[in-house]
Amino acid sequence: MTVAPAATADRNSAVSEEPHKFSRIAENLVRDFRGIPDTDPPGMHSRPIKPMSSLVDALLVKYQLGRPSCEHLIREQWPDVVGPANAAYSHPLRIDRGCSLLVLVSHGVVRNELFLHRDAIVAKLQKLPGCDHVKEIRLRAG
Repeated sequence: MTVAPAATADRNSAVSEEPHKFSRIAENLVRDFRGIPDTDPPGMHSRPIKPMSSLVDALLVKYQLGRPSCEHLIREQWPDVVGPANAAYSHPLRIDRGCSLLVLVSHGVVRNELFLHRDAIVAKLQKLPGCDHVKEIRLRAG
């Protein structure tokens, strides 16, 4: 049985257009068999080169750089949320797991005050723009 010449030409051109990539193990076996020294470090992987601008853009989106964040807004509005006296001894640190605000408190009486009013504080925080996902506050000595 013979193959038509047009089909053979199409198959050969498809093979020649995309080079076949071998695994690292296969390349090392061929390199060792032919006696070619390995110039790559042992843990190095070849990856396609990406432009720096796309990497910077991805980092800006991932870490929300250059945009106002909920944590920054909470820090600005903290004296209005808990009162100036309590704000002097407490500091909102970060939002953990997307819904829990971690607050460092340096005075035991203020910690107790914030603990007793935590539901009202969460309600005030949820009224801030972009902070409606905050569901609880956790208080830590600090």
